[in-house]
Amino acid sequence: MKTKKRRAAVSKKKSGLFITFEGGEGVGKTTQIARLAKYFTNQGKKVVVTREPGGSVIANRIRSLLLDPKMKGLIPLAELFLYEASRAQHVVEVIKPALERGMVVICDRFTDSSVVYQGVARNQKAALVDHLNKIASVGLKPDMTFFLDLDARIGLARVGSRGVMDRLEKEALSFHQNVRKGYLSLAEKYPKRIKKIDASRGRDEIHEKIIQYVEAI
Repeated sequence: MKTKKRRAAVSKKKSGLFITFEGGEGVGKTTQIARLAKYFTNQGKKVVVTREPGGSVIANRIRSLLLDPKMKGLIPLAELFLYEASRAQHVVEVIKPALERGMVVICDRFTDSSVVYQGVARNQKAALVDHLNKIASVGLKPDMTFFLDLDARIGLARVGSRGVMDRLEKEALSFHQNVRKGYLSLAEKYPKRIKKIDASRGRDEIHEKIIQYVEAI
């Protein structure tokens, strides 16, 4: 019986590749995710591109609430719980099943975003954020994370040029500067997983750097 249980547990472990992209607003994650997905597809890999908050029907409903500019009264703790609720749904419905099927999952934001946005920038206790991250992600961790680093002023200027801004994009410059500091701290703490890339460089140069890291896996 014990042997069968062990085999069942092993069969449920992820066999795919989990890559996440992190960074402040306007750093160019969407562009680089699309290019990386195309790279893997050309290599004959099955790819799932997803995002947080969101990624599934229910999680997307939570996303619409979180990013709604009208939700000015949302307190930091409630914001954190909503992000984690979205993540729990997303992981169970989308990410975990895809990884178990051996697919490449590329996700725009994951647990690092909660550590930085809700933990550092919103001043929520790090221990609380880490605990909720582990529960919502069922312990799932990215194989590699690309942190696209850019001065907050430049990133916000890029976002502003697009037109309408969401609730988080409308936060004060100091908030976004704290977000960047949080990411820089994480990159120093987990250098093997988190690869810091200068997002002020050209798109082709950034893509080439990402591919170099990916091929090293």
